[in-house]
Amino acid sequence: MKKYHLAAVLLLSAAVFAGAACAAEPAKFHIGICTGTVSQSEDDLRGAEALIQKYGDVTDGGMIKHVTYPDSFMTEQETTISQIAAFADDPLMKAVIVNQGIPGTTEAFRRIREKRPEMLLFVGEAHEDPSVIDSISDLTVGNDNLSRGYLNIVLAKRLGCKHFVHISFPRHMSYELLSRRRMIMEQTCKDIGLGFHFETAPDPTSDVGVAGAQQFILEKMPTWIDKYGKDTAFFCTNDAQTEPMLKSIVEHGGYFIEADLPSPLMGYPGALGLDLADVSGNFEAILKRVEDTVIARGAGGRMGVWAYSLGFTTSKALGEFAIDCIEQGVTHQKFRRYFEIPKVIKFFDAESPNSSWKGRYYADAQTDVESKNHILILQDTYMLGAGPQHMTDIEVPEKYLKIH
Repeated sequence: MKKYHLAAVLLLSAAVFAGAACAAEPAKFHIGICTGTVSQSEDDLRGAEALIQKYGDVTDGGMIKHVTYPDSFMTEQETTISQIAAFADDPLMKAVIVNQGIPGTTEAFRRIREKRPEMLLFVGEAHEDPSVIDSISDLTVGNDNLSRGYLNIVLAKRLGCKHFVHISFPRHMSYELLSRRRMIMEQTCKDIGLGFHFETAPDPTSDVGVAGAQQFILEKMPTWIDKYGKDTAFFCTNDAQTEPMLKSIVEHGGYFIEADLPSPLMGYPGALGLDLADVSGNFEAILKRVEDTVIARGAGGRMGVWAYSLGFTTSKALGEFAIDCIEQGVTHQKFRRYFEIPKVIKFFDAESPNSSWKGRYYADAQTDVESKNHILILQDTYMLGAGPQHMTDIEVPEKYLKIH
């Protein structure tokens, strides 16, 4: 009897050991993701961390390898290119995601494609012109800036705003989609009776850095609110400058429709002094805490978000889509036959169960030719203290989408 028990124990131990060895078996393939740092684009980075939490880091035998590009990416472009291109040195690497697709992404992808022509290359929120990045990426996904150029102004008018202030700098205004959005905003203001105003701020990638650019906004916002009035909606094109803008609007008045890359995490925690560590990744809880604080601070109905983070969701959804493609045996050569917009939107919807996304192909303004590997996505605006605004139900007049 004792011998039987001993044999059973030995067999059980062997089974447990085999199971542990199986569980610890290294990933069969790797996914690379490059994002900005916490100071420049925290949401993108947190989405990459969520992938690591689920699938493991390659250094521990997992699936995900994450790197960050420099904050001063405009002056350290070769560093950025080298970092992204280095993903191709890993023989198990099957797909690379860059979110956001800052300048240099196209060149990095060209170097990867030369070395590893089968790899899948995905971009979230491209900074380079669509015709440039789309020439090399398998898939480019960005927020529907063109539709938002119209919808943000329509909502500002509905909320009672009389003016709309757009704050940016030359580098961003050289980007096609950001420039076109600005022109759409200006034309919509003209058409529906809002005053449109453009203000220039320092570029955070310049010598002043992120801190200097944020300080500029913090110092100028009270002046701008006095100049244009409290019935003014403010908008800036840079993530880092969102926090001081929100802080000023809470303290001095004004409206904020949504961020350049909308999210309850975009600027709100810092502006409101919130610690969200205990609800990290739980966007329903994050939204409630942000909303409760905004209402308590007297800014309810004046500040908006997307209920789910664009940057976080893009990193996570593109990672999940890449894994799906690889498990289906889809390579660069097979991607065009496999890809459909609903297949991508499915992964965005999975990350935001209480909201939904709309997607459409990007079309060139001059030729109307659609880019079949570039989709624009949109989520409804949620006004804190007032709820969903149903902006995705509004059809944008075609004339605005053709402005360039």
